[in-house]
Amino acid sequence: MPVARHKPLAERAGFAPRLAVALTLGLALAGCGGMPTNSSLYSTKQPVVERANFTLDVNTSPAGLPISEQQRLNGWFETMDLRYGDRIAIENPGQNPAVTSAIRDLAARYGLMISDAAPVTAGMLQPGQARVVITRASASVPGCPDWSAKSDMNYNNAMSPNYGCAVNSNLAAMVADPQDLLEGKKGSGETVIATSNKAIATLRDAAPTGAGGLKDANAGGGGGAGGGGN
Repeated sequence: MPVARHKPLAERAGFAPRLAVALTLGLALAGCGGMPTNSSLYSTKQPVVERANFTLDVNTSPAGLPISEQQRLNGWFETMDLRYGDRIAIENPGQNPAVTSAIRDLAARYGLMISDAAPVTAGMLQPGQARVVITRASASVPGCPDWSAKSDMNYNNAMSPNYGCAVNSNLAAMVADPQDLLEGKKGSGETVIATSNKAIATLRDAAPTGAGGLKDANAGGGGGAGGGGN
């Protein structure tokens, strides 16, 4: 029968401090697991722009689009809530300019222009058909908010993973055209707004103020002074 052996009291007393130190180190190392690592000045979470294509096939004629097809296309534009930032393109295998003109006129009612090239879409067109493509972009910031960095220690002098989430999320939600986050607008080099052109033309065509000569300011002033003396 084995004999029970008891450890000396001093040995048992030294075990408790060592256990406490081990637990403390374990908790400290566990806390380091949530320490930020992004040492740059850029936020970790950035806006992501996604594009989606929506298509409608319309029947064409040599004269362009029949009235019934124009009404159907306009109803689709209304259903899609066509708005600023949307891109409209035409896949017109017959290269009929009357079709392009009819669709351009409908898009102009919503303040939009026709893009030069149509994106690649699924499905084949039947003879005598054209395809109208609406490309709509949306922006979001995936992964926000992010409170994964829970450590109070920051040995890397790094940004929190949640840094920039509020600003970038608000920017993605408020930008009128999400594609501007990828590439800014390119101007044509001239003002195309009708009211601006009219104001600029009026300013340029106006005669110089000195073209009619100078008025005699003393004539009017003298008469007024004499009237006041009576």
